[in-house]
Amino acid sequence: MASQPDKLPSQEKLLIDYVRRLEKLKDERGLVHVHLSQLRPFNRKEQHIRTAVGNFDSLIKDMLGQLFTIKNADLFFFYKGTAKTQVETVVQKIRFLFGDDPLVEEDGKNGLEFSTWYDTSRQYEEVVQLVQGLAEAEEKRQGEVRKRMDARESLKEKQKKGEPLTPSVLARVEEALSRADLSNLVRRQFICSVDSKMVPEQKFSELFISIQDLRETILPGVNLVSNRWLFQHLTETLDRRVLSMLMKTDAVSISGDISFNINVSTLLSDQFQIFDDNLSTARRGAIVIELQKEDIFSDLSSYLFAREFVQTKGYRVCLDGLTMETLQVIDRIRLGADMAKIVWHPNLVDRGEEVQAIIKGLLDRDGPEKWILCRCDNREAIDFGRSVGINQFQGRFVENLIAEDGRRRDLLKLKRRIERSSEPQSDDA
Repeated sequence: MASQPDKLPSQEKLLIDYVRRLEKLKDERGLVHVHLSQLRPFNRKEQHIRTAVGNFDSLIKDMLGQLFTIKNADLFFFYKGTAKTQVETVVQKIRFLFGDDPLVEEDGKNGLEFSTWYDTSRQYEEVVQLVQGLAEAEEKRQGEVRKRMDARESLKEKQKKGEPLTPSVLARVEEALSRADLSNLVRRQFICSVDSKMVPEQKFSELFISIQDLRETILPGVNLVSNRWLFQHLTETLDRRVLSMLMKTDAVSISGDISFNINVSTLLSDQFQIFDDNLSTARRGAIVIELQKEDIFSDLSSYLFAREFVQTKGYRVCLDGLTMETLQVIDRIRLGADMAKIVWHPNLVDRGEEVQAIIKGLLDRDGPEKWILCRCDNREAIDFGRSVGINQFQGRFVENLIAEDGRRRDLLKLKRRIERSSEPQSDDA
């Protein structure tokens, strides 16, 4: 088999090696290829594949076969000829797991097959060609991924050194923004409480437009953040577009309590008044308006007016971007904000008990519901927050916890479904 297994994922490497060695034992083995890659995406989640794979555990434990799960989720199970009946039973169980999928419903029709069986004593060369083809396809896919990653890195490097944001470039950007559909650039990140078992409970979610994605989509050769004041003007334009999208429920979902970052000047604009006029009183109470500290102190009197205006309407106000240094000089209560976000950084731990005492003091004074630890990218952030009394978190690590919790719940549902299906049926039906 002419291939380069060193470039392949581990399972593909092992599969190629196994098939090479199988030639000496081909008269004693069979193969079933289970085409899970052909399932619909909602049936092809990680927990579904793990459940399918688990059905082979007893056969593997009894040394009756060898399983390979390749990158596209297909299963290759090589079994001793004497165990074929047991293998057929396992494959039938897996078929039942995906009984609502078109692949199973249309098995054998239009070239769709849930599984393909091979007698390696007669079809060894066919198996070799199959595995070789998969290896070549995976190498090609990896090559394309590397090219895309290289192109993306090249683009990022170009952007760092790219054209600076000038008034004329800003005009081009804003012209492009007026025509662009930004709904696919809106990102949603949840603020959650996290218990001692790392199980998250969603409180509300922040909606924001990814500046990096915006830059790559609108004007990839421009460094949008090279000029602070022009970038501030750009964010005001984005504010208006976000408000416009939030008024169109078909453009972006605003279900549940949400927050979004906005400029003080936008709160005092006609666009925000139009947005407010289109909301019910109950909906205003479900919205948190986040304001950056730099924006607040650039015009404190405008902030105080805008804050009182939106709070009277029923919105909540959150101070965003507080650090260990600014915590000691910015008072949430004196600014009249309903809550505040502390940016996670490892130096919160490194600076020891002094820092912990300051944060604990704020939490004792205000209550934990007033404070959020954001940009939590690892377990250390959650552990630190919980140690000082914070119980609301936001960041990539929290998003991972939400995904894990979703997989755990899906797996539990699937397990219950299997258990119900194995219960004996009443003859009275």
